[in-house]
Amino acid sequence: STQSLAKHRIVADAREVVRRDPQIIFGSWCGKRFRPEQVAARPGWDAISAVRTRQLFEIKSPIILQPGPAALFDGLDALHAHIRAWTLRRD
Repeated sequence: STQSLAKHRIVADAREVVRRDPQIIFGSWCGKRFRPEQVAARPGWDAISAVRTRQLFEIKSPIILQPGPAALFDGLDALHAHIRAWTLRRD
C-alpha cells in the first residue's frame, strides 16, 4: 500500500479532544521530542483537564511506535508506569 498508516491516527477535529476532556494525555512523535507546551498551546486546549493540571507525558517513540511486539511490552510498561504514578498522585 502506498497510503500512510499514520493518517488514521491523526485527530481530525481538535474540538473533539476538548469535548472529551481527558485527564491525562500521552504524546509520541517519531524522531522528535514531545513538547507538552506546544500541545497545551493549541486553541481551546486550556480547557482540558490534562492541560490545566499539567498531565501531559511523553512516551519515547522507539518504545511505542516501533513495529513488532516490543511496543506491546515496552510501550505498555511505559504507559503503565505513567498511569500508576498519575493514579497515586490523585489519591
